[in-house]
Formats: sequence, structure tokens, C-alpha cells
Amino acid sequence: MGMLCAVSFNRYGRLYYLDPGDLHPVVGDKVLVPTDDGTEVAECVWAAQWVDEETTGFPRLAGMATESDLRRDETQRKRKAEAKVAAKRLIREHGLPMKVVAVDHTLDQAGGPSAGGGARTTIYFTAPHRVDFRSLVRDLGATLHCRVELRQLSARDSARVQGGIGSCGRDLCCATFLNDFEPVTIRMAKDQDLPLNPLRISGACGRLMCCLKYEHPLYQQFQASAPSIGSRVSTPEGDGRVVAHSVPRDSVTVRLDADGSRCSCSRASVCGPRKAHDEHYG
Repeated sequence: MGMLCAVSFNRYGRLYYLDPGDLHPVVGDKVLVPTDDGTEVAECVWAAQWVDEETTGFPRLAGMATESDLRRDETQRKRKAEAKVAAKRLIREHGLPMKVVAVDHTLDQAGGPSAGGGARTTIYFTAPHRVDFRSLVRDLGATLHCRVELRQLSARDSARVQGGIGSCGRDLCCATFLNDFEPVTIRMAKDQDLPLNPLRISGACGRLMCCLKYEHPLYQQFQASAPSIGSRVSTPEGDGRVVAHSVPRDSVTVRLDADGSRCSCSRASVCGPRKAHDEHYG
């Protein structure tokens, strides 16, 4: 048990959970978060509070942001905006099939925007194929006066970086809580009896929705023990034939032989091994 707070580097951006340590940030406070490129300014969106989970593995806040930190953060945001505009302009001039997705900028060691120390701009982009951008990097370096790196993103990574709203009306899973992309197959959609319409089962990235994997184990478990459609079963209301499954309700629909009516029965009530167990130990 320990204390956690949540911060975000951008408005409506991804949440990061940290151990506040001896600090007590409230919603709206600017805090310093340790990153691979040093401390960065973020906004507290969830005040520090006690949680039941163990918090020893969470990073700790580096401190509260000072006026100097806020000025440095503002300079960094301006450099990012300038780099994005320059990158789009030069991409058009070079006629490259690239789309700028995001820009990161690390200030030099002195904290200024000059290229004297370790100033570096990283531009993330998408493209339909591999692109020779060597001449573009040279022009970007001459324009921005710092070291420039270009990194091509996949469709899923692009959606993670940009964020957005899914068909469910919530923020994209990849932009909020998913850490890794697990394989998602069309078989998962078939097992869940979903329409195989790409518009219905594809996410913002154009690939199969990651959430297809969330409930798939439940469907596999259900199908492994429930009687298949068309099989004959005995229900509390009489014998009949299974005509439909309802995994969310953990039930099957049976058409009774007596009068052709349909009834909904729990999976346990028509499952052979479960019935045998109840009869033996009942």
C-alpha cells in the first residue's frame, strides 16, 4: 500500500502514474517527472492519494516545477512547434510521401534553444513504405540548427502517439493504458460472432481493434464447455436442441421438442460434465 498520483504531459494526453514521495501535488500543479532525457514538466491530473497496490516499482516525482522549469518547458514547446512547421514545409519541397505525426525536442545542457550542447529534435512520421530521407535530414539540421533524427512509425504506434476517440466513445486504449501491442487476429472476431466488416472491427489505426483480445478468453472458455449449436440437450423444461449461444449471459438458447418454443438456460444447466457432477454429488 502506498501513495500515487497521475500526471499528463499534454492536455487529454496519456496518464502516467508516479509515487509523489514527500510531495503533495493537487490537480493543476506543475510537477517534474524523470524521463530518459532528464526531468520534464507535467501537470498533475489526479491528486496524490493512498492506493491498495504496492507502489515500490513506480517512478518518483523529481519535485515541483519552478518558474525556471516552466520557462524551459515553454521554450521546448516553441521549438517543437517550429520544428513541426519546418518539417512539413521541407517534406513538401522534397516531394516525399511522409506525414509528420509528432515532434520531440531536447534542449541543450545549458537549457537554451541553441545547438551548443546536446540539443536534439526527433521527428516521428508515417509513410506507405521506406523513405530515403538523408537529404531531408541535412536540410532540417541546417534549418533548425540542431541534431535531427527521423523515426518512422507503424500504424498502431502512430495512433498511440496521436491519440483519439475509439468507436466506443472512449480514448484509444493504446494512448491511455496499453503498454504493448499483443497480436490480434481475425479469428478472434469470428469466435465472438462479430460482423467481419472492416469498418466495424478496425480501430483508428486501420488495424484490427486491440479490444478484440480483451474478451476472447471468455469466448474460448465458453465454447470449450458449452454444447455446440445443433446438439441435443436436456433442460429443466424438457429436451430440445441448442439454437444459439449468449456468452455475455453465460447461457444457451434451446428450442424445446414439446411445443417448439425457445427457452434460455444457463450453460451449467445443460453442460454434460456439470450435470453429471451435480447428480453424483447432489
